[in-house]
Amino acid sequence: MNSPTVKRYLPWVVATALFMEQLDSTIVNTAVPAMAASLHVTPLSLKAVITSYILSLAVCIPVSGWMADRFGTRRVFGVAVAVFIFSSILCGLAVNAPMLVAARILQGIGAAMMMPVGRLAIIRTFPKAELLTAMNFVIIPALIGPLLGPTVGGLIVHWLSWREIFFANVPVGLVALLLIHRHMPDYRGAAPRPLDLVGLVLFGSGTALLSWLLEVFGEHHLDVTSAAILLLLSLSLLAAYVLHARQASYPLLRLALFRIRTFRVSVVGGFITRLGVGGLPFLLPLLYQLGLGLPAWESGLLMMPSAAAAMAMKLISARVLRRHGYRQVLIVNTVMIGLTLCLFSLVIPATPIILIVLLGLAQGFFNSLQFSGMNSMAYADIETPDSSMASTIASTLQQISMSFGLACGSLIVAWYLGGLPQTDRVAVTNALHHAFLTLGGLTILSSLSFRALRSGDGESVSRGNLHEAE
Repeated sequence: MNSPTVKRYLPWVVATALFMEQLDSTIVNTAVPAMAASLHVTPLSLKAVITSYILSLAVCIPVSGWMADRFGTRRVFGVAVAVFIFSSILCGLAVNAPMLVAARILQGIGAAMMMPVGRLAIIRTFPKAELLTAMNFVIIPALIGPLLGPTVGGLIVHWLSWREIFFANVPVGLVALLLIHRHMPDYRGAAPRPLDLVGLVLFGSGTALLSWLLEVFGEHHLDVTSAAILLLLSLSLLAAYVLHARQASYPLLRLALFRIRTFRVSVVGGFITRLGVGGLPFLLPLLYQLGLGLPAWESGLLMMPSAAAAMAMKLISARVLRRHGYRQVLIVNTVMIGLTLCLFSLVIPATPIILIVLLGLAQGFFNSLQFSGMNSMAYADIETPDSSMASTIASTLQQISMSFGLACGSLIVAWYLGGLPQTDRVAVTNALHHAFLTLGGLTILSSLSFRALRSGDGESVSRGNLHEAE
């Protein structure tokens, strides 16, 4: 099962599917105005096109581990990609807003199965000494997709139509299906556990409601009382799940894994860190277009340096983590991410483009190292029988944190903007600058969570990668 051929091609299989998913999740934002005009609805009413996808992700990711254990990684991953392709075609053929929303829900279900199942296959194929290198390769699409999405989406809408945004997934998906058929290993759980339906209802509804609240807050007129009641309800559902998981024999998400220090620090610390980083795909285009007055295409190009730096870091991150250790790297690197976020508050129309490019390079460089460290350290002390559950938990919280980060970024900007109109360029720029300072400060504080690590933590993952990095 772990033949050299599988090891050679599996990262490409997972990376191809992950890139398709990550690109699609951000490329749609640019096309909303064009969709609204084509379907004869208001742009605001198409917010559901984005939120429906996020909600289906939040609800369905926890089930992916159970499905992989029961039906096998190859079948589940292949079906997930096929569902994603089919729903993408339905999105492109949509004749009205309800059909588009329904297709996006189906698309989110397919995407929810791809990320954790692909990561699970990587974990079970590569020994821990080779895991960091493999994870480095696979995580790059997750960094590049959100950065390329707005640019690619803008170009497609400008030259073609919004429907081609969804049709573009088809050739990529077909390549992924071919790779899955030839090179995807078929792992199953030794003793598949029953599905925790009560846990699914509690966790899924609580997460979905909380995600929906954060996504629509500020976009719709929701009175404070209603918002507070819904927030309390969502938190109550999640608290009920925690109580249920402690008593259930086979919980949907086994919270006992958080007793493992490296897993707990990686997942919880990563959750907080991603709250700051998750807002970048939303905040940076606003800063460049509204703050600096740049056209959309030039704003998109300014997102490219981060993607290039992320790819470059992949070549040396294994060496850095091996030489300095996870604890030191994650503490220092988290502070550097926070500082670069804060530096974006100094970007004004008079700022030379070269300085903005250098700042983008630094941001992508540190982000890539951070994700490589957090995503690989999570499995340093996880035993093979627990790898499916660990992958499910990590993927669930990662998706939620990035979604929350995007929502929090918009909420913070709206809070600083107050009642001023969004057409006030100076007010919007000041609000964005304050938002970058706030998110940067939150990120710097999140570095404290990594102080719980010990100097030798993660060596089972990083050991043996120094030679490969060289």
